[in-house]
Amino acid sequence: MKVDTKEVNPAFQSIIQNPKQKVFLDANFFIPPDRSGVAQVRAYSFTDFEKYWLVPLLNEFTELAIHESVYDELVDASIKGYADKQIYCVPSKLKVHYDSELSHSEVVLCNTYINKIAIHSRYNPTRDNAKDRGEVKSLAFMAVKKFLYFAANDALPVRLIRDSGKLKTGLGDMQIVQMYELIYYLYKMGSYDNRNLRILYKYQYYLTAGDKRINPEWGYFIEQMDLLCDELINL
Repeated sequence: MKVDTKEVNPAFQSIIQNPKQKVFLDANFFIPPDRSGVAQVRAYSFTDFEKYWLVPLLNEFTELAIHESVYDELVDASIKGYADKQIYCVPSKLKVHYDSELSHSEVVLCNTYINKIAIHSRYNPTRDNAKDRGEVKSLAFMAVKKFLYFAANDALPVRLIRDSGKLKTGLGDMQIVQMYELIYYLYKMGSYDNRNLRILYKYQYYLTAGDKRINPEWGYFIEQMDLLCDELINL
C-alpha cells in the first residue's frame, strides 16, 4: 500500500473533526497483518493488534460499523470473540449492518451495485466466493443506504471509490479512510503507545525494499502529516 502525504484526505479530515460519524470498517482493520510471505518477519500478533490498534481505535471513534459480510470473515476465535464483545457490550462499540435491513427495492439496487463493483474485483456474485466479498458487499450496501465513509488497508476499495467515475462503480459519493491516517491520528492523541504505533506503521508500510521506495519512514511520515493536519487536530 502506498502512503500519500501530499494532500489532506477530506474523509480523514471529516471524521477526525467529528468522530461520531458512521464509518464502515474492512476486515483488515480487525485481522492482524501477516507479511511473513514478503519479508523474514513473524505475523503480527492479535494480542498486540488488539492492544495497540483496536482498543485505541474503538475508544476514539464511537460510530464504527461493519457489514455482515465482513463479520463473516472474522473466523479466528480470538478476533471474532473480540468483535462480539464490542458488538454486544452496553453501549455497543461496533454495529453490524445486515442485508435484511434492505427493502425489496433496495435489494434490487444493492444487487445492481454488486454487479457493477464485482467486475473490478475477484468476487463472483453467481458463485458468492469469499475473495473480495466483504469489500464488494460492504460498498454496495453503503451505496444503497448512502453511508459515506469506508476505512480499509487494501488497494481494491481505494481504487473502487477513488476511480469510481472511470470504473463506473456508482460509488462517486463515497470516500475512503486509510489505516496509516488513523495510526497518525492515534499517535497525535498522545494517549496510546506511540512506540508500538510506530512499529505497526513500519510493519504495514515500511518493511520491504519495495515499501521503502514508495513510502516515507516514520519520522518523515509524521513530519509530513503534521504539515497537512496540525490545524485539524486540536489537542
